[in-house]
Amino acid sequence: MLMAILSNGMVPAVTGFWQLQISPARLISDFTLMANPGAALLNVSMVGILGLLVLRLNRIQLSGPSLAAVFTMMGFAFFGKTLLNCIPIIIGVSISALIVRKKPREYVLIALFGTSLGPIVSFIAFELGFPPGIALPLSFIIGIIAGIVLPPLAIAMLHLHQGYNLYNVGLTAGFIGLFAASIPNAGGVDISTFATWNTGRNIWLFLLIPIVAVLALALSIALGAKKSLKEFLSIQKMSGRLPSDFTEMAGKGGALANAGLLTLLYWFFMLIIGAPFNGPVLGGLLTILGFSLFGKNILNNVPIALGILFAVILFGKSISTPWIVLAFLFGTALSPVAGEFGFSAGLLAGFLHLVLVERTGAWHAGINLYNNGFSAGLVATLIVSVIEWYKTNIEQ
Repeated sequence: MLMAILSNGMVPAVTGFWQLQISPARLISDFTLMANPGAALLNVSMVGILGLLVLRLNRIQLSGPSLAAVFTMMGFAFFGKTLLNCIPIIIGVSISALIVRKKPREYVLIALFGTSLGPIVSFIAFELGFPPGIALPLSFIIGIIAGIVLPPLAIAMLHLHQGYNLYNVGLTAGFIGLFAASIPNAGGVDISTFATWNTGRNIWLFLLIPIVAVLALALSIALGAKKSLKEFLSIQKMSGRLPSDFTEMAGKGGALANAGLLTLLYWFFMLIIGAPFNGPVLGGLLTILGFSLFGKNILNNVPIALGILFAVILFGKSISTPWIVLAFLFGTALSPVAGEFGFSAGLLAGFLHLVLVERTGAWHAGINLYNNGFSAGLVATLIVSVIEWYKTNIEQ
């Protein structure tokens, strides 16, 4: 919030924030360009507060999974999630829990991650051209329905890849998005994908990730430097397969060190390849930070990145192309494949991810913000199925 005010001033930030609430939000909607950096930062803050409020209302403690969910919400609030389009999804997931006589707190992580379907709310409310009196209630109803069907599908999708895709809800939301995009398309509505990609520079957007990462490292040291180092080293030996809460499996200090260092490494990588520090890039970096507490470590990320890089070189792609930059950031969802099955499997996973992710966005027309999670889920399912089939038959 402070950065939002410092970036553009209070009035432009607030005015832009309201503008974002009524704007299209499908992939790739770079809010730093569609309004202004201050407005995007304010939206990120408000969506983060919403996530924390939902956790507090459900009496969920902050941990690796819950922090990963909040940081992912905040990351995608740079390019697709708004305070307005997140709320119906969360309500729908809570209703889903009540339908099967569970407490909403049991599905709270699905609710927070499930805000990846927020664009379906914005799409119906602001892109189809319905009168506001019809569009807004209809968008909320459809958003609630999408939230209701999320939990059963998320549980089913987890069985497909067996926890080797960290963005499980991305696969789930992509599945729902296929149907959501196909219905209006069948009615003759043009829902072709579009992209806004800010190439401008803003000092606060540039400094955001280093500040947060250094803060994580400082907190790690405050918890005890030697102890945190030992915990950090133990995290590097873990596969990261869901669910891997590093704050519990190793310790809070080590998890914070892992988050700070891994996020800084990717920030420097973005700097080296000349990627702009815009909404989507910052969203990817914040998501890495969150999942560095819940599955990602330095060692299980390297093979994935190298596999993506190999595919870029082999197929003669430009490394600074927006979707390739995002593949490097979000393809890290496949890190448990490398952590469990080794370097070669991780290399193959990264390679296949780049091959597939370029196509999957068009399938759901950007309605699922976690497009890389959708692609990663398909890749993980393929690789894990083959490996498990081979192991099972060899053992017999």
